[in-house]
Amino acid sequence: MGRRSKDIISDLRNGNKSVFEELYRNNYTPLLYFCIRYVENIDEAEEIVQGVFVKLWEKHSEIKITSSLSSYLHRAVQNSALNHLNRRKILNKYVISQNKDINITFTDPHKTLENIEVRQIIMRAILELPEKRREIFELSRFEGMKYKNIAKHLSISVKTVENQMTKALKYLRIVLKDHMPTLILTFLLLKDSF
Repeated sequence: MGRRSKDIISDLRNGNKSVFEELYRNNYTPLLYFCIRYVENIDEAEEIVQGVFVKLWEKHSEIKITSSLSSYLHRAVQNSALNHLNRRKILNKYVISQNKDINITFTDPHKTLENIEVRQIIMRAILELPEKRREIFELSRFEGMKYKNIAKHLSISVKTVENQMTKALKYLRIVLKDHMPTLILTFLLLKDSF
C-alpha cells in the first residue's frame, strides 16, 4: 500500500470529511460501472454504491484496510451486489412458489394490490432473519426439505435446525399476523416439515 493510500485511510479514520468527499468523487463512477456488470440495472447499482459509501462513512473510525483503497471499495461493492442478487433470487423464488401453491385469481384490483403488498411484507420479514436462520427457513419452506435433510445439507444437527426454525417461525408469526391472509399464513408457517 502506497504512502498516499495510508494517509487517506488515516484521515478517514479520523473523520476527515473532505478526504471522504474526494474519495467519493474519484471512485463513484468507476464503482458504478463495475456494479452494473453484476446487477444490470443502473438504479440498483447507484443504490448499492451509495450504500457502500454511506457504510464506509458511518464506520470510518473502525475501518481496517490491508489492500489498496480501490481494491477495498471494489470488493465492498461486489459483496453488496452479490447480496442484492441473492435477495432478488429469494424474492423471485418466493413469488414463483406462491403462484404455484396458492392459485387464487383476484378480479378486484384492490385485492390484487393488497396481495402484492402482503408478499412484500412477507419478504421483508424473511430478509430480516439472521442469515443462517433465513437459509434454514428457505430450505424448509421454499425447497420443501425435511429437517433431517437440511441438517445433512448444512452439516449441522437436526436439533439446530429445529431450534432455528422455531425461532424463525415465532418471529414471523409475530411480524406477519396482522398482515397475512389465513391461507398464506398456514402455508408459509404451519406446513409440516419434520
